[in-house]
Amino acid sequence: IYAENEDIGAFSPTNAEHEFYSFSATNAVVGDIVINEFLASNDAIAIDQAGEYDDWIELYNKGEETIDLSGYHLSDDETDLGIFTFPEGVEMDPNTYLIVWADKDLDQQGLHADFKLSASGESIFLTNSGFVILDAITFNEQTTDISFGRSPNGTGTFQSMLPTIA
Repeated sequence: IYAENEDIGAFSPTNAEHEFYSFSATNAVVGDIVINEFLASNDAIAIDQAGEYDDWIELYNKGEETIDLSGYHLSDDETDLGIFTFPEGVEMDPNTYLIVWADKDLDQQGLHADFKLSASGESIFLTNSGFVILDAITFNEQTTDISFGRSPNGTGTFQSMLPTIA
């Protein structure tokens, strides 16, 4: 990408003038599945199936149709959007929530992502099977046992709150 104004012209990424990329455009619209709430510093709020206090991400289906998440992804790295891929058969009915534990405990029962959340701040990305970003949140330092979520659910702005998973 090349951008220019009266003072300067710049490529992004820096080597873009030497490297070629192709992009296919889609009519991607922010979907009915959203990142609704997360807890990046869980010391005493909710335990996973193995009895551990791990960080978690809550998705919400704000739509009116069941959505098959097979092949969708969660990540905390914009350069690798496929860190966690939802397995075949994971579906969300309308107006339902789904918890993904961000703990790198892939051998445990349930949905466990292969990344952990940083309480000092980072980003979370939700993409479809074609790696189109459906929702993303960038957050700053988090308070232990206080989640960051949308209010109202699915559509509101993110704010600090008492976790709803408890």
